[in-house]
Amino acid sequence: MSAGHATTAAHPARVAALDAVLADRAGPAAVRLLQLTRSDDAFVRREAMELLSSARGRTPWPEAAEAALARLADPDEEVRRRAAFLVVHAGSRDIALRALGELTEPVVRTALADLLGGSVAHLRADPLASVRFLACLDALRLATLEQWAQLDTALLADALEASRHLDGVGWRWGRVLCGMGREDHAYALVARLVADPAARDIGAGLARETCHNLRAAPVVLLPLLVRHCGEGISPAMAEALTTASISEAAMRTHGALIAELPFTPYPRDRRPSGSPRPSYDSATAAAVLQAKPVGIGRLRHAPEIFGALLDAGPLTFRQAAQLYGLTFERPSRMQGVCAPLWLRHAGPTALPRLLALMTPHLGEYGIGEYYSEGLARMGRRAAPALPSLTALIDRRTRIPVNDPSRDGEMMLDEGMLAAAVDARRAILADCG
Repeated sequence: MSAGHATTAAHPARVAALDAVLADRAGPAAVRLLQLTRSDDAFVRREAMELLSSARGRTPWPEAAEAALARLADPDEEVRRRAAFLVVHAGSRDIALRALGELTEPVVRTALADLLGGSVAHLRADPLASVRFLACLDALRLATLEQWAQLDTALLADALEASRHLDGVGWRWGRVLCGMGREDHAYALVARLVADPAARDIGAGLARETCHNLRAAPVVLLPLLVRHCGEGISPAMAEALTTASISEAAMRTHGALIAELPFTPYPRDRRPSGSPRPSYDSATAAAVLQAKPVGIGRLRHAPEIFGALLDAGPLTFRQAAQLYGLTFERPSRMQGVCAPLWLRHAGPTALPRLLALMTPHLGEYGIGEYYSEGLARMGRRAAPALPSLTALIDRRTRIPVNDPSRDGEMMLDEGMLAAAVDARRAILADCG
């Protein structure tokens, strides 16, 4: 434990310890781990808490919760934080709420209130600002329209003091407002907070969360962020500016405002540039396909290969079978790439089936851009897909995606949006 091996991800010692505890909570490994929470070494106590949390499973573990309760007053802050997590997730909400009511130390009380999200709305009169703030956020999620003003006032009054013990006050606030659809209020609140030097970083966090959730937010908020940068840009303001710069619409509208600011815009292109696409004639294209099985699942440079063959004349039965599999086997990038090629091969009668295949995946991250690009290559023949493209373009909220970072998720949505805009433009242009 003291060497850190048991808390190193994928280390054999860690895997063995977790397997042993998960297999038998009353076994020697679990008993020893519970004993280590009382070690004289703060590092050992921290790591024991971390391992217990990782091995807690999906059912209550009273012994672990009891050991964690004893450490809520630990002299080491990180031990207290990890103990709070374990109390909530290995014990019960009632036990955690009782501890929250009995303790006075602000760090652990804030941690408990945060971990109890959804269960602390009744603590709006708590003596600690961070707990009151979290309680008001909980209450706001379910509040009626008539209750909004009172809760908004309370949140604004406590935000700055709450930030002393609660990280991410701004993004937490923004997440709730965006989830409620209170877009205009979020913008007004960002303007108010960033105008106050003391609350500016909270406003920056709220702005960033709003940009992550709402497509129009960067265009609205970027000028506010630039206006209140002051002589220096704090890390929070720099992060908000970088996030807003992901939006192509914001950069088109306000790019000149930020050209001289000392911050790093988000990288514009997430795809590798690669080498130039090779050109094929019908003979080399046919040779490539001949070397591939009929049931091929992927084909690099499919547009160039099949395009050369279609330019020269009809596909052979084998080539058509290969293209059919690439087009209809499963939703994928390859399907979006090959659908226009199948339309060239099979003719207009294939169009309804292809559009029914493509339009459901326009907003699917990782492949949606390829479907939009495929529709763009179809030109006016893809006109029946315009309502689906327009619905994607007109979304006010971001498309839910999965990326290691919120900025990355926003970039994926921006990519799908840009591809859909390009596709609609290409189809309309081809329609004359």
